[in-house]
Amino acid sequence: MLRRLVRAGHRRLTNLWPVKQCVARLSAPIATISFDDFPRSAWTVGAPILERHGVRGTYFVSAAFSPDSLRRGPPSGPIEGVRYYEPEDIVAAYAQGHEIGCHSFDHRNAPLQSNAELEQSIQRNASFVKNLLGDVIMTSFAFPQGEVNIRTKKFMSRRFAACRGTWPGINAGLVDLSLLKCVGIEAAALEQYPVTRLIEKVKARNGWLIFNVHDVSAAPSRWGCTPELLESVVTDLLNAGIEILTMKNALARTVFR
Repeated sequence: MLRRLVRAGHRRLTNLWPVKQCVARLSAPIATISFDDFPRSAWTVGAPILERHGVRGTYFVSAAFSPDSLRRGPPSGPIEGVRYYEPEDIVAAYAQGHEIGCHSFDHRNAPLQSNAELEQSIQRNASFVKNLLGDVIMTSFAFPQGEVNIRTKKFMSRRFAACRGTWPGINAGLVDLSLLKCVGIEAAALEQYPVTRLIEKVKARNGWLIFNVHDVSAAPSRWGCTPELLESVVTDLLNAGIEILTMKNALARTVFR
């Protein structure tokens, strides 16, 4: 119990400690749909939902979930029963205008690694993506499993234009680009943070609302959602007049208007 309270306090301190702040220059609210780990259903089921609405998402890729890596052994944090991407899925997603973001090479808890290990991980992941996409530089990062501390915020924010965690909330006013807030699309998260309430808040503050999810299927994992739920979130955002952008495009809008 004590360990859980200490960890919760540490997470809150990490979230509140600013590292890379900017004043949001948004004149209208925006949103982003992001997919962590790149389960195959996020592409085969999730992407068509977005594309029907003329929307593109951000797919955070870790080489640890590639078929070759999975054959050598499971990485840290795989979801049991979930099938992950094929290399051609990354190529197709990028070709169709979706953003490919970095999720580290090995998907390990960042605070448990040294800066040298983190550097090696992001460089190896960059090489993995470059072998598939050519001279593509990933500018968005998502902390694996949402694990982050002040040291890793500082380290990653010097290497990526924007870093995203899993701390819930809206990015508005003075925004910390080293740990952008987001809300999970999974049913349990949306019970606590209903989409209608989030939309009211992001419109009132002209903010940036980021969602994340993993698999998209009729029987999703704990961290996934059904196609109907993803469709509902996208539809609610668009009906509210909220433009949905990839992480990198939303960042440009936030910083430069």
